[in-house]
Parts: sequence; C-alpha cells; structure tokens
Amino acid sequence: MNPYLQATILGIVEGLTEFLPISSTGHLILSGHLLQFTGEKANTFDIVIQLGAILAVVVLYKDFFLNLFFDFTPNKKEFKGIRGIYLLFLTTLPASILGLLTHSYIKKYLFTPFTVSLSLLVGAIFILVVENKKQNNTTYFKLDQINPKLALGIGLFQCLALWPGFSRSAATIIGGMLLGLERKLAAKYSFLAAVPIMFAATGYDLLKNFQLFNPQDLTILGLGFIISFFSALVAIKTFIYLLGKITLKPFAIYRIILALIVLFYYI
Repeated sequence: MNPYLQATILGIVEGLTEFLPISSTGHLILSGHLLQFTGEKANTFDIVIQLGAILAVVVLYKDFFLNLFFDFTPNKKEFKGIRGIYLLFLTTLPASILGLLTHSYIKKYLFTPFTVSLSLLVGAIFILVVENKKQNNTTYFKLDQINPKLALGIGLFQCLALWPGFSRSAATIIGGMLLGLERKLAAKYSFLAAVPIMFAATGYDLLKNFQLFNPQDLTILGLGFIISFFSALVAIKTFIYLLGKITLKPFAIYRIILALIVLFYYI
C-alpha cells in the first residue's frame, strides 16, 4: 500500500481514538496489521503521531496551559502556576517510572493483536463495573478541587495504560471517577494529563529510534501528525458533548465487540 495512504489512515485512526476510552494504541496496532505496516519503525511511527493528537489538547485548552506556565499568583486553591504543574507532575510520575522500566518489554511482547484484544476486554470490564456502580461518591466537580492525593491516585491508574489496548483515557477517566471526580471533569483532566506523559513518551521514543527514519519517512510522519491533529480536534469536542448525554457503557460494548472480532480472526 502507498505509504502516504497508510499515514493518512493511521493519522485518522489515532486522532479519533486517542481521547476516547477505546485505546488509540490498540487501534493503531490492529490497523497496522491490516495495512501490513508492522515492525519497529511502525511502532515508533504510531507513538510519534500521537503527538499530533496531544497538540490538539494544547490548542483547545490553550488558556489553561497559559495560566499553568504564566500565572503565578499565590492562590493555593487554583489549578494554575506552580500548583498546577506540581499536580500534573504527580499524575505523570507513576507511569513515567514504570514505563521507563518496562519500555523494551512492552514493545517486544505486548504490541500484538492478541494482547491488545485481551486488554480491550479487561478495560471494558473495568468500565462496566465502575459505570454500574451507584455513583454516590461523586465529590469533585471543578478542576480547582483536584489535590495532590487525587492527582497521584489518577497517575497510579494511568499505569494501566502501559498495556497496549487498555487505553490511557479509560484508565484515567474511570480511575478519576472511582476517586470521586464527576465524569466530565475526569475526562477533562484526562485530556490535560495526557500532555506531559505523551510528550515524554514521544520524545523518549524519537531519541531512541530516530535513526530508523530517512528523509522520506519524515515527510510521511509529518502527514500522519497533521491528520492526527485535526482528527483529534473533532474527537475531543464530540466526546465532551456526548458525556453530557451518555455514560461510558457504549464504549465498553464497542471494546468487547472489537476484541471478540480480533480474537476470532487471529486465533
């Protein structure tokens, strides 16, 4: 298949799935196998184009990030300045440490359709269990209410996303809900918390595997990046709108159906 067409398809898949609780990495791995685009270079390509989707968050929430880095008024209760950076650091820390320790193992053994399908199933069960619980523990409705304990707790749940197919979005949103965050707040914080962890993961992978790419590959990578960015803009706005009307159960059902199809096809 034409590599530019591959990049276009994968960019769309990445942008549309990065912030939904259905796993962008899992979809990219499955799409890569269908497109016959696999291997070390493909794995790195999948990780790098996620940066385009992350950039969409920065654009959509630019006021938040401006306050984060340029507003240092001494208000200990607001999610801005040093306090906001510290909270995002706490959320990023657990997965960053665990990811560094297990990076090679994950890329070697967990980037397969079979392991992704299992992860999709486990994540779906996780979503259904939490959504079926009576949500009487919702305590936090505003970003400024998030404290260090909550930030670190969500960060620990984010470690689940190191298993490709589980979904970083699902792990942080459901983890946040379990800790008392209202669903839409959990989703918003999931988007914001994605920025540092994904920048770190992308940068690390690029530095380690940059020699795999030639000048033509960089053009293809740029195409995937741009398409991922615009697809993610649409996906984020749509997802936030839907969360005002539905729960996460439809996403769990979709995960189960997709996992069963993959298991049937590859077993």
